[in-house]
Amino acid sequence: MSTLIIKNLYAEVDNKEILKGVNLTINGGETHAIMGPNGTGKSTLASVVMGHPKFKITKGEILLDGKDVLKMTVDERSRAGLFLGMQHPAEVPGVTNSDFIKTAMDARNKDGKKVSLFKFIIEYDKAVAQLKMNEDLPHRYLNEGFSGGEKKRNEILQMKMLKPKIAILDEIDSGLDVDALKIVGENITAMKSSELGLLLITHYQRLLDYIKADYVHIMMQGRIVKSGKEELIKRIDQEGYDWLKEELGIEDERVVAEAEKERIILGTCATKEALGL
Repeated sequence: MSTLIIKNLYAEVDNKEILKGVNLTINGGETHAIMGPNGTGKSTLASVVMGHPKFKITKGEILLDGKDVLKMTVDERSRAGLFLGMQHPAEVPGVTNSDFIKTAMDARNKDGKKVSLFKFIIEYDKAVAQLKMNEDLPHRYLNEGFSGGEKKRNEILQMKMLKPKIAILDEIDSGLDVDALKIVGENITAMKSSELGLLLITHYQRLLDYIKADYVHIMMQGRIVKSGKEELIKRIDQEGYDWLKEELGIEDERVVAEAEKERIILGTCATKEALGL
């Protein structure tokens, strides 16, 4: 059983602080969900864990089974067992879907041995069928010409084949219709085991109707401000986040932005008046 520990994590981009002290522990066999308003750092957290170069870590730790993740390159993090199902998967012309996944599986083998092609084809075809994807998928270029729903299912296909220790799924439900969401949810649920820790980043309860979360965390202003279970999901779905902002004394980001905008305008007017402009 693996454990991912995020301790007092701070991160910024373009000198703007996004993460402001995130603490989270995910053990194998657990499913955690992170919810929260737009712009609160949820996707940034996923990117930072996987090592996106545009984010600068200013403080904190990320540990996977006691090893310092922040000292690992992106490919080393993947080989160590981390996986990110991306919100906006990239298109890669010239590389077929099956070649990409087979190469990734080979790279993750610590003994340097390549996965048997026969074994790969059997497992790949089975996973494609379970996700109800088109049979021509192996010969198509990675995500090129895929619909939004196909791209998201393809992320889950990769997860099924790579069998990570800790999987982070960033808004995997966006772009999925009801039928596709059910298929994706059932496949993720079927993968749950003591060997897999899951972190689901989502805006909507509908994903959690298909994938039961053991723990739910609400993220605001770059940190986790409240954790709970199923009752917390239901309340957020029914009432939104205003009650929580009021309870915690958190100012609405929109109100803060408008106040800052007004301050700048008033300051500019005062300066012009002082200069006789």
